[in-house]
Amino acid sequence: MRAMAENMDLAAVQSALGQWFRQLGRDLPWRKDYIPYHVWISEIMLQQTQMERGVWYFKRWLTRFPDVGAVAAAGEQEILKYWEGLGYYARARNLHKAAKVMVELHRGEVPASYDILLSLPGIGRYTAAAIASIAFNQDVAVVDANVERIFARLYNMETPLRNREAKKRIQQLATELLPAGEARIFNQALMDLGGLVCIPKKPDCANCPLAGHCAALAAGTVAERPVVAAAGKTILITMATGVLEYDGLIFIQQRMADDVWGSLWEFPGGRMEAGETPEQTVVREYREETGFAVRVTGRIATVIHHYMQYKVILHGLYCRLDEELRVPELQAAQDFRWVTAQDLSSYGFPAGHRKLIKYMAESGADGIS
Repeated sequence: MRAMAENMDLAAVQSALGQWFRQLGRDLPWRKDYIPYHVWISEIMLQQTQMERGVWYFKRWLTRFPDVGAVAAAGEQEILKYWEGLGYYARARNLHKAAKVMVELHRGEVPASYDILLSLPGIGRYTAAAIASIAFNQDVAVVDANVERIFARLYNMETPLRNREAKKRIQQLATELLPAGEARIFNQALMDLGGLVCIPKKPDCANCPLAGHCAALAAGTVAERPVVAAAGKTILITMATGVLEYDGLIFIQQRMADDVWGSLWEFPGGRMEAGETPEQTVVREYREETGFAVRVTGRIATVIHHYMQYKVILHGLYCRLDEELRVPELQAAQDFRWVTAQDLSSYGFPAGHRKLIKYMAESGADGIS
């Protein structure tokens, strides 16, 4: 691989990428003026999010939070609500924290320094490099999954990308290939090439500006590059949750800040134990999490959602108090509310619970009785 790196016509690759990007690069809202705040938000949103979906959320976000100060001044619950649907909610909480630091220490501006960016909550090496190069055109190479795939094919790498040495080598190659003073264009060109042409399956090699330089194409191994390590097993989790109604109001509780989906709201529930029915799980979980004695009155729906390597089957049921109303004894939450069905839309919920809320709204919540 070193020999190929030495023989690569770097100037030709740089020129081909730059020309291709200027003609065919994606027209994205944060590329209009390269405002650092816009670049920062886009980079955080696009982690684990498809581009089309990210653009929609980005535009909606800017309407409510036009600058760093607006993010810093907002409450955490509003931040989480606007993030609802993007998942990985630690990103939103860290973004909120970083905005406050920017207001306090950087006059409400996104700092240009790579090292300072790296010190902010939620900003790792990749994101710091992306902001520094795209927003401020600093000579820092950016390597994401798309860029790794390009280099694995360009240099016909036989080592799986999960290998630490492979990642280190790709970072070196990207740095060597980076043209001085053109990091903004070059890094985005690589990202777009990986997202539009050098895609995981059935890449469009015929229209790739780097086809003449691609070792994998020359060797006929494009379909085998990058080498993929064995995928991990999907872990199945079966859960049940209960929507508790009392006097026209619905009980919700707020998850602990350091929990999965931290600080989001939910209906109490949990994993089904061996031999339990969904109804039994809901009764047990309410008793354990709130101290409430409840009885199940009907079924809402069974929904499925995926989170990282987990496949979650969630049974939703309606329930009512089987005792007099009192203050709950929270064991797995930091706060609670009694809200109307219409108010549920004002709170941020995990994906499975959002699906249940949508189902209740569409069915008129007839199961509550």
